Amino acid sequence: MSTNQYPPIKKIAISTGGGDAPGLNAVIRAAALSGIKRGWEVYGVRDGFHGILSPEEYPNGGFIPLTRERISGITHLGGTILGTSNRNNPLKYPVTRSDGTIEEVDRSDEIVRGFRLHHIDALITVGGDGSLSIASVLAKKGLRLISVPKTIDNDLDKTDVTFGFDTAVGFATEALDRLHSTAASHGRVMVVEVMGRYAGWIALHAGVAGSADVILIPEHPYDIHKIVEKIKEREARGNKFTIVMVAEGAVPLGGSLSVVEHEAGRAERLGGVGEKVAAEIHAISGKETRVVVLGHLLRGGSPTSFDRLTALRFGAAAIRGLEAGQGGVMVALDPPHVKYVPIEEAMGKMKMVPLDSDIVLTANDLGISFG
Repeated sequence: MSTNQYPPIKKIAISTGGGDAPGLNAVIRAAALSGIKRGWEVYGVRDGFHGILSPEEYPNGGFIPLTRERISGITHLGGTILGTSNRNNPLKYPVTRSDGTIEEVDRSDEIVRGFRLHHIDALITVGGDGSLSIASVLAKKGLRLISVPKTIDNDLDKTDVTFGFDTAVGFATEALDRLHSTAASHGRVMVVEVMGRYAGWIALHAGVAGSADVILIPEHPYDIHKIVEKIKEREARGNKFTIVMVAEGAVPLGGSLSVVEHEAGRAERLGGVGEKVAAEIHAISGKETRVVVLGHLLRGGSPTSFDRLTALRFGAAAIRGLEAGQGGVMVALDPPHVKYVPIEEAMGKMKMVPLDSDIVLTANDLGISFG
């Protein structure tokens, strides 16, 4: 929402939450430089909101001043200089009771009080859907903030793309390039599992760009027998190897997600579907099958130029929004512009791969199987 009810800004804070993504440091640098340019003091919150909830764990407190010197030369760095966390959701904070059981409590009021105690006039919070949910609650409790969308999964609604996605796709594509030669040399089936949670954007984009033969995404439950048919079809043409790209959220027909663990205070952790697919392929076809899980390699490393530019645009736009009287909004990419959308409209709705999209149609024309 746009409003002029807010007092003039003197001090702001930036927090990065959820999983890390290439481009976070670019957001921090752009927002900090833009704030400093306007004469504001800019501080970073340590490890998501942990610096607010447990400041005693940090020698110099839970805030660090983001001076020009501290943010110099960080645009190209992966990760986040502030630290982040996808554990201990402050809305469902896990607390161990005296009897050993774990109770989830809401500590959002403590976060609001913490910012007011430090005379923070506004917050820029960078994160995915979970961070948006937290931001929505904090905004309703009177904390002025603007959210910056971040996820390598590219599954946030209301923004054309999120930074980190392009870097992840580029790395996954390079991995497929490398795996083609070893798979061909041994005549193996290579199953490559990538992140993406409940959406198949990384698997789809990297799979098509990297010439995968099979792509399994959550939006299209797979039939293992169709995958084996594809392998046999390739062998009949003289291709003794097959590359299978699997999104971690892919599910078999009539089956369920592969979940590694459930833990209080955080979202369920997916994983293991690559191993399941590989085992089934081997059991049915007898083909030698290997699994490569790219996992957190997709999150690391320097951001691509596209992700750097997107992140810098988002960080600067967040400051312009605050200056213009915005609050309770998320910045979003709507090429060629960056716009502001209410957080309530942006959260809770996952952007899934449309099965009639041009990239899916292209994959079908190329003969790629979706199982």
